[in-house]
Amino acid sequence: AVTTQKGMRKELLATILVLTIGGWQVHEASAQTRLVVSLTIDQLCSDYIDAYSPYYGSQGFKRLMREGKVYKRIQFSFDAKDRASAIAALNTGTTPSVNGIIGNEWLDRETGRPRNCVDDIAFMGNNTIENTSANLLLTSTLSDELKIATNNQALVYAIAPFRDAAVLSAGHTANGAFWINPETGKWCSTTYYKEFPWWLNDFNLKQGPDRRANDNDRVNRYRHLLTTPAINDEVNRLTEELLAQSDIGRDDTTDFLALTYYAGTYQHQPLQKAEQELQTIYTNIDQCIGNLFDTLERKVGMNHVLFYITSTGFTDPIYNGLSAYNIPTGEFYLNRCATLLNMFLMATYGEGDYVEYYYDQQIFLNHKLIENKGLDMAEIQQKASEFLVQFSGVNEVYSANRLLLASYTERTERYRNGYHRKRSGDLVIEVLPGWHVVNELTHEKKVVSKTVTPTPFIILHPDFKAITITTPIVAECIAPTIANAIHIRAPNGCSLLPLTE
Repeated sequence: AVTTQKGMRKELLATILVLTIGGWQVHEASAQTRLVVSLTIDQLCSDYIDAYSPYYGSQGFKRLMREGKVYKRIQFSFDAKDRASAIAALNTGTTPSVNGIIGNEWLDRETGRPRNCVDDIAFMGNNTIENTSANLLLTSTLSDELKIATNNQALVYAIAPFRDAAVLSAGHTANGAFWINPETGKWCSTTYYKEFPWWLNDFNLKQGPDRRANDNDRVNRYRHLLTTPAINDEVNRLTEELLAQSDIGRDDTTDFLALTYYAGTYQHQPLQKAEQELQTIYTNIDQCIGNLFDTLERKVGMNHVLFYITSTGFTDPIYNGLSAYNIPTGEFYLNRCATLLNMFLMATYGEGDYVEYYYDQQIFLNHKLIENKGLDMAEIQQKASEFLVQFSGVNEVYSANRLLLASYTERTERYRNGYHRKRSGDLVIEVLPGWHVVNELTHEKKVVSKTVTPTPFIILHPDFKAITITTPIVAECIAPTIANAIHIRAPNGCSLLPLTE
């Protein structure tokens, strides 16, 4: 009996060593999971999945609902989501206040110009003139942690129609991230990642997306391709080539493949104008998922794949013409607010350009001027907030001081989670639902909506039982849940526990 107990202690010690030595190596039990496939479907909506189910085949959405663990409703912990901020949150398990990705673009205080979330002049493009890296993403991602856990042995790739989606899904340590150049219709990448393989050049020459783009509008045809259902087929084509040409998913070291589909409308038209188009969009996605499963079965074997679907948690505007339905609406011009605010602050504190910049419902105050005048920043932010909240269409104004230091309320917490102290403005203006925020330069109008978009999280894996869960979950729980499933650490900015249900 004593010998048996000693043997058990040795086995337990060996298990602990496997988990601890080398920074949480992948547990032996996860060796059968050769490939994790993350499929993020931009603007996918649970309601539309259900609405168009009569038109689906048996191997796409219906298979997921039949065999998968389905969480019907995930909710993000911050407002003002877009594709970049949502994908960053899904892959880091934390909010923009920590991971730094407050949007696809934000205003750079040093230059006074908008900056894309993946711009980086230190790295050249492959098949593109854009300079790109993941260096503005401030925390690790799920795939980064897999690289660490496997001592860099895991293969990690990302394929997406869009640059931000590819890079933010790939993380900092991926082997490669590929997206479509909207100017040429070719797959491209960045020297930030080590690989732009020979076979991808060959694929571009023989099977590139530009060969199937519509010729009706030769100037914008590749940009238009990015917002059609056909773009998801292009992602599948390159995925099949990657699985054929690389070693991903071929041994017992868990690899990671991040894919992005598009479920929005053509050229981001309001959904009201695209009701018939939506059926085509969702039936296409259903077919693409089925085709993707076929490819994974042939190349890897679905019993070796952990597959999961997420979404970006928003949709393009549902409609524009609210006034025709007697629903309150109006137009909000940030430039006019900024001008009047500067006049108010001059009348209060003396001459000077107190408003340095304004961008995307945010106002950036002139810190240097305020410091030179010996003024109190918190006081100026408070007075500015009280002034701005009187404007038509303004529901609330949040100052940096209030977001960073004020006591907790559920309402301010959502804004706080989406706010980053080094990248956001001094004043964040909340415009009333139904109002149009007008870009004074491009005259584009963005309709404000607070409606929660029902968004799914679906896992397909032999170890997960098929079940549908309607209780809402937090989107930032997804990264630690997948990390737990493959026995690695959650990303370093993630403070939430994995889902246990």
